[in-house]
Amino acid sequence: MKGFGTDEKAIINVLARRVNAQRLQIEVEFKTLYGKYSVLFPVYHRSLESDLKGDTSGTFKRLMVSLCNACRDESMVTNPDAARADAQALPRAGELRMGTDESTFNMVLGQRNFAQLQLIFQEYLNITGHDIEKAIDNEFSSDSKKGFLAVIRSIKNQPAFFARQLNKSMKGLGTNDRQLIRLVVTRSEIDMVEIKREYQSLFGESLGDAIKGDCSGDYKKCLLALTGES
Repeated sequence: MKGFGTDEKAIINVLARRVNAQRLQIEVEFKTLYGKYSVLFPVYHRSLESDLKGDTSGTFKRLMVSLCNACRDESMVTNPDAARADAQALPRAGELRMGTDESTFNMVLGQRNFAQLQLIFQEYLNITGHDIEKAIDNEFSSDSKKGFLAVIRSIKNQPAFFARQLNKSMKGLGTNDRQLIRLVVTRSEIDMVEIKREYQSLFGESLGDAIKGDCSGDYKKCLLALTGES
């Protein structure tokens, strides 16, 4: 968020794929590093939430602030009736009306637990005959669409999502080194084995071969070591 312009991809990657406890800790560390503390009035005058509100806008801002507030149910308890009700509410908030009620999408995607969302996605497909990603693609645009799709895809198949992000960081002319480093470092001891399997399946080559073809020198060796491909 610093300086001219905003790296929305970085914000999405940091907030959309963290559990509540991690988001709350990020907020604490953000205040420690960047907050302005008043001795006269012992409160912080700058927080991650306030910076997000000041640097983003519209539906994207509301989604990121919702994730920052760490309000997602993490019980993993499922309720088929509630899933069906949410799946029915989403088309009414989107494709079945003039305009889009983004608050319904924000509430469902930002607050329901992951197991419940899997049920909701299946019920949505049963009701509408198409995947919820198609609805997001039709109803939203720009950063809002990217944010909602990031949440949905990481819930459906998180390793596949990260495999696609890694491919995007190396695809085309030049390499997005910041994104590549962030992805490799943050996933190296969590689910890199699954990510590598999904990368091979999606793109027909190993992640190690992709790194070897796109990077060089000690930088390449470091990335290969972190991915277990050295």
